[in-house]
Amino acid sequence: MIIGLHTLNAPKGAHRKKKILGRGSSSGHGGTSTRGNKGQGARAGRDFYPGFEGGQMPLIRKIPKRGFRSRKPRIYQIVNLKDLNKIKDNLVTPEVLEGEGLIEDKNKPVKILGDGSIDKPITLKGLYFSKNVEEKIKQAGGTCSPR
Repeated sequence: MIIGLHTLNAPKGAHRKKKILGRGSSSGHGGTSTRGNKGQGARAGRDFYPGFEGGQMPLIRKIPKRGFRSRKPRIYQIVNLKDLNKIKDNLVTPEVLEGEGLIEDKNKPVKILGDGSIDKPITLKGLYFSKNVEEKIKQAGGTCSPR
């Protein structure tokens, strides 16, 4: 059997006849032409938005709205302080973290969180960090330069 575009068939029930409207009562779609009786929906050129409730105050406008949700949120790659003990180098940058496999992409923002402790003095450069991390690194004799 040859398989090709010329042998393809539409699945059963994929094609339906067009609903022919306004051709007399015996057609089944005469009279009001499937639009019901009177009103905005029965008129030609009817145009109303999704959620329109016939002039009543729509539910979407009635419910309270609070807060703000950014369309483009900043998503950080998270690294904990205890993970920095594995790094042999004293200078910690996004490139070093990517090389160690702690983050996936050096171009996306990285934030160091204060879970755990640090044994050696290190320098953080080009990273975001919490206040807790800054305190722990300074106690260990290191420095933090904000991004």
